[in-house]
Amino acid sequence: MRVLIVGCGYVGLPLGMELVRQGHTVFGLRRSAAAEAQLLAAGITPLAGDITKPETLAPLPRDFDWVVNCVASGGGDAAGYRQIYWQGTANLLAWLAPHPPQKFLYTSSTGVYGQDDGSTVKESSPTEPAAETARVLVETEKLLLAAQTSRQVPAVILRVAGIYGPGRGYAFKQFLKNEARIEGDGSRVMNMIHRDDLIGCIIAALQSSRPGEIYNAVDDEPVTQLHFYTWLAATLGKNPPEQVPENPEGTRKRGVTNKRVSNRKLKMELGWPFRYPNFRIGYSAEILRLERAGELEVEGEEA
Repeated sequence: MRVLIVGCGYVGLPLGMELVRQGHTVFGLRRSAAAEAQLLAAGITPLAGDITKPETLAPLPRDFDWVVNCVASGGGDAAGYRQIYWQGTANLLAWLAPHPPQKFLYTSSTGVYGQDDGSTVKESSPTEPAAETARVLVETEKLLLAAQTSRQVPAVILRVAGIYGPGRGYAFKQFLKNEARIEGDGSRVMNMIHRDDLIGCIIAALQSSRPGEIYNAVDDEPVTQLHFYTWLAATLGKNPPEQVPENPEGTRKRGVTNKRVSNRKLKMELGWPFRYPNFRIGYSAEILRLERAGELEVEGEEA
């Protein structure tokens, strides 16, 4: 297959490397040529273009079998999200219209679920988030599903949980820097997925998913904040983080949610066997990697 990966960063680059290993011809689209050598070394053909600027896409090849849009916002407000996600996706659809791919996969976020009562959510659950940025993601999903309905492009959406893995994991990094805090009684639920499993889910979706479908890309075991930090503390021989009162106003502004995201549909329909089915297995591997690299001192440390 000829595959285009839009956004060859933390997820897109190793995804491209795995697709190359499997025998696919892979192209990587980035805004600048700064990472060209890195892409070439991975066997990926680099393309320079900015999906927020359609004129930069016009001269590029567009005859692809699979397209994966896994761009990241790099933070930013709702206006920035709208530009990179909604407008960027609209520009991609227009650019690909003369030669639509066999499948267009978009990585959305489990942040589209605004539930804050600790309930379990699945793909058919309401998507009414409080955060403006998450509402932009919902609009982007609707844009793609409309394109699927009109047969403009066979779209598939993965709603991705918090990604962790080598060098990444916000809560873990905060813990190592002794800056983590347990909010209230620590009952807020966190949903995660290891980068390697996300790559596997993306490839499984490219191969086996049905156009027009949505899948939650999340591991088997949502975990409370208290349980997560208690396990980290015991594993690393550190004190647990300080518990601080919840700030409802701050939580509202950040759009913090509290729900358990189910991966049942993805496992049933795509059959991906998770390598890191829970945070304990995933973070044990990351801790071991850091120790072997001499980047983690554990003994005698205290928070």
